[in-house]
Amino acid sequence: MFVFGYDNYMRHAFPQDELNPVHCRGRGPDRADPSNLNINDVLGNYSLTLIDALDTLAVMGNSSEFQKAVKLVIDTVSFDKDSTVQVFEATIRVLGSLLSAHIIITDTKQPFGDMTIKDYDDELLHMARDLAVRLLPAFENTKTGIPYPRVNLKTGVPPDSNNETCTAGAGSLLVEFGILSRLLGDSTFEWVARRAVKALWSLRSNDTGLLGNVVNIQTGHWVGKQSGLGAGLDSFYEYLLKSYILFGKKEDLEMFNDAYRSIQNYLRRGREACNEGEGDPPLYVNVNMFSGQLMNTWIDSLQAFFPGLQVLIGDVEDAICLHAFYYAIWKRYGALPERYNWQLQAPDVLFYPLRPELVESTYLLYQATKNPFYLHVGMDILQSLEKYTKVKCGYATLHHVIEKSKEDRMESFFLSETCKYLYLLFDEENPVHKSGNKYMFTTEGHIVSVDKRFRDSLWQDTFPEEEERNTEKLKPNELKAMNSSSNCNRVPDERRYLLPLKSIYMRQIDQMVGLI
Repeated sequence: MFVFGYDNYMRHAFPQDELNPVHCRGRGPDRADPSNLNINDVLGNYSLTLIDALDTLAVMGNSSEFQKAVKLVIDTVSFDKDSTVQVFEATIRVLGSLLSAHIIITDTKQPFGDMTIKDYDDELLHMARDLAVRLLPAFENTKTGIPYPRVNLKTGVPPDSNNETCTAGAGSLLVEFGILSRLLGDSTFEWVARRAVKALWSLRSNDTGLLGNVVNIQTGHWVGKQSGLGAGLDSFYEYLLKSYILFGKKEDLEMFNDAYRSIQNYLRRGREACNEGEGDPPLYVNVNMFSGQLMNTWIDSLQAFFPGLQVLIGDVEDAICLHAFYYAIWKRYGALPERYNWQLQAPDVLFYPLRPELVESTYLLYQATKNPFYLHVGMDILQSLEKYTKVKCGYATLHHVIEKSKEDRMESFFLSETCKYLYLLFDEENPVHKSGNKYMFTTEGHIVSVDKRFRDSLWQDTFPEEEERNTEKLKPNELKAMNSSSNCNRVPDERRYLLPLKSIYMRQIDQMVGLI
C-alpha cells in the first residue's frame, strides 16, 4: 500500500505537496482562495508528502529509497516560501519528520539497515531549525504566550490574523520544539512551546480541571467551551504525557495525571469497569468545560487515538473497551466517519480522509496484549482500505462513508501514519520492536528514540522559579504508583487467546452502533 501511494506521488505529484490519486496529478496550496484553510493550513509548497514519508521508508527498511528521498529533500526543498500555514500542521508533519529522519541518519547503531547519508552534515537538522525560526513569529505579540494559529513563512504573522486558536494546535508543539532545542543546545524553541502549554494549563476551569477547545490568545477568554478528547484537544493531552516520556520533566507528568483525572471524572460515561459489571459500555463524551454538562451527542474519529494513549499509561483495560467501540463503527461502515452520533446511531459528518488513529490504537493495543484479535482488526481495516479507497494512482479520501463516494485527495498522513502503523502491527520482527532501542511516536507517527540525550537539557531551567521541582526525576516505578487506575502488569497468557472483551460486552457495543 505504501509503495503504491509513494511511487505514484513521486511519479505524478512531486515536487508538489500532495497527490490527487484519482486524476494522478499533484496539488499545492490554493493560491486562488486564501480562505481555503482545509488545503492551505497544510500545504506549504514544500513537497509535504515526501518529507512526511521519510521515516516510514526507514521503518520499512528501504535504505536506497530513504537515502534518495533525503538527498532530494536536502537538494530541492526550501522554506523561503510565500505560504501561510498552520503552525501546528507544519510542526507535526514537516518539523517532526525532518527531526525523525535526522535522528535515524545519525544513529550510530543503524537498527533499520544502513540509513546513513554520505557526507551528511546535519542538513535536515538545519532545515528543521530554519522552519522553526520561521514559525517563531507566531509566539510574538501575544499577551498570553499562546501562539497565533498561522504564520507566513516569509513575512511572519499575517496582518489580518485570527486571535483565536484551538488548544491542541497551540499546546501540542512541545515534543518537536523540545527535541529541536535539545539537539541544537538552544532553549528558545522549547521555551516558547512550554510557555504556551503553561498558559493554556493556567486557563483550565477551577471547578472541573477541564480545558475548552478554542481560546483567544490575547485575552485568554475561552471562545469554545467544549471539552472532549477529539479535534481541538486530542494531542494536547497526548503531548503532556509524551513530553514527560521523552524529556523526563516531572511537571509534565503531573499535568497529565491531573488532566487524566478530570477526563475520567467528567467525560467518561458508562459502567465503571470495562470487562465486568452491569451498565452501558464506557464512552467519553463532549461536555462544557465549566459545568461538566453534556454538550452534544457526537464523538469524532480523532478520539480513536485515546486508547493508544491509555496503553502508554498502563490503563489497558479501559483502552480495550474504547477501542472496541471505534472498531464496531468501522465494521459498520468500512471506515470511520469524521463524526458519529452515538445517540442517533448515525454519522453526523460523513467523510473519512484515511485517518490513522484507529490503526494506531490497534497497533499499540497489540503491542501491549499480544492478543491476535488485534491482528484481525488490522486485517479488517486493511481490507476496507483496499476495497473502498484504492483508486488509479493511490488511495483516496472517502467523501461519504455510506455511499463510498470519493474525494480526489490523499493526505500526507496516509503514508506517514496509516501505512506505518499497519505495517508495524504485522511486522513482529521490525527493529522498532527488536533492536533494544526504545521508540516513541509523535502525533504524526514520526519515530523518535527515547534517548538519554533528550533527558538532559544543556541549559539552566527556563522557568527558574520551579527549578527545585523540575530537577527531580521520577523513577520508572513511580509512574505506576501515580496512575492509580493503572494496570501495568503483563496481560496473563490465558487471556491472550480469549477475546480481549467478553463476548456479551462485544455484542452490547455492536448493538450500540447499530451493527445488530
